[in-house]
Amino acid sequence: MLIHSTPLNQAVVIELEPIKDERGYFARSFCKKTMMKYGISFEMTQSNVTFNQKAGTLRGMHFQLPPYCEDKIVTCFSGTIYDVIIDLNRESSTFGKWYGLTLSDKNCLSLYIPKGFAHGYQTMTDNTIIHYLMSENHTPSHESGVRWNDQAFGLKWPKIDHLTISKKDENWKDFNMNTDGVSLQKGE
Repeated sequence: MLIHSTPLNQAVVIELEPIKDERGYFARSFCKKTMMKYGISFEMTQSNVTFNQKAGTLRGMHFQLPPYCEDKIVTCFSGTIYDVIIDLNRESSTFGKWYGLTLSDKNCLSLYIPKGFAHGYQTMTDNTIIHYLMSENHTPSHESGVRWNDQAFGLKWPKIDHLTISKKDENWKDFNMNTDGVSLQKGE
């Protein structure tokens, strides 16, 4: 398992190192020891799977508020997605910046998303399956989000003919760079 930095503080790309033979391959997808070597302390408390029938499905941009902020490791097990994160940690030098990359069942990449980041993705193929490792349980009372097309961030999504998005994700309020964001206290 290889760890690659991204332009955003603490967010990293995890690259699997498949061991291949005539049966297929085997790869380590998570290693606490390797993550710790890169300064990432990840304690999994929940594992989630999403299935999306159609290309053009957009989910996001989601996060949880303190004290239930969560780290995530996202992997696309079937199909292809364009995965996007935004650093919403007010104390971060990359506050308000975003990063996107393609995750697929072919490229063996995962994305580690730190606490204080919004996360979302757009499916590029039909029948996608996305797996999440989470450091915190889902806490509906602390759910929040920013709009996928909020001009405060200037996100660039791949062009798709038809977009499917939930009303909830369409209707997040405009983000104010001066007053909004997440403040992470030590130990959260």
